[in-house]
Amino acid sequence: MSTTLARVADVIESRKLEHGGDPATSYVSRLFSKGDDAILKKIGEEATELVMAAKDARAAGDAGKVLYECADLWFHSMVLLAQFGLTPQQVLDELARREGVSGIAEKAARAD
Repeated sequence: MSTTLARVADVIESRKLEHGGDPATSYVSRLFSKGDDAILKKIGEEATELVMAAKDARAAGDAGKVLYECADLWFHSMVLLAQFGLTPQQVLDELARREGVSGIAEKAARAD
């Protein structure tokens, strides 16, 4: 796993309330204190901002804001992973498992 992802994941984990995170001084601790719905709402906002940045980039030819908004979405997704006791490495492992498998075949193999 990327050392950057690992470091960010460690910091996020340290901001959990049970690890001494303080909602008065930490944005991530504040998200954790508000619970799943607050984290999910933030992910929705960031996903929308990424979509809008991509639309703007398509029109203007400058993808800089796409990168910025994607980083925000990844970060908040990492907060959600931590909320559920999951790690970025597990996401990478899942992507590796899917590597070389047709997306259509992978989706068809899922139990709906």
